[in-house]
Amino acid sequence: MIASIRGTVAEIGLDRCVVEAGGVGVLVHATPAALAGLRRGAEGTLHTELVVREDSLTLYGFDSVDARRLFSTVQTVSGVGPRLALAILATLEPDQLVRALGTEDVAALTRVPGVGKRTAERMVLELKDKVGPVHDADSSGAGPGSSAAPAATEVAGALEGLGFSATEAEKTAAAVLSSDPDLGPAEALRLALRSLGRR
Repeated sequence: MIASIRGTVAEIGLDRCVVEAGGVGVLVHATPAALAGLRRGAEGTLHTELVVREDSLTLYGFDSVDARRLFSTVQTVSGVGPRLALAILATLEPDQLVRALGTEDVAALTRVPGVGKRTAERMVLELKDKVGPVHDADSSGAGPGSSAAPAATEVAGALEGLGFSATEAEKTAAAVLSSDPDLGPAEALRLALRSLGRR
């Protein structure tokens, strides 16, 4: 397993980045919290997990070991794959996820887009005793603000990357940013995911 990656950050998107390590540009799909801690052109470090499929090798990145551990843990539940696991950790901070599982807070889990009541109940049943305390779940704020239109395009693109339709992604991104145009892209994505999870 590739447990971490460190190098110069070449590109940063809303749900991914490219880190140059050893002369190779590595694409890493990451949570908003992880991306918020990176700066283009500066050295960055991500805790990672490599997901191997027959037709792909995909690297997922996180800002803490606990987030990476939870990413692996939630995938032990039937029906939860890496994309949904990433959406869960994009919507809920690690400590919030541990608390939701430990207190059987199904409502909090169903705020995640793609997690229905049955999946949430299954997660609680199977993971309640598996998750431990989270100590370094640092909640990152939004990055530097940008104008609403480019930010809406970025947020919509990230939502499409997580499996939402283009129409749904564009409407949600526009709605979130119209309510607060000064939101940073990472925070806007988090709010958009929560909004979609309530539908």
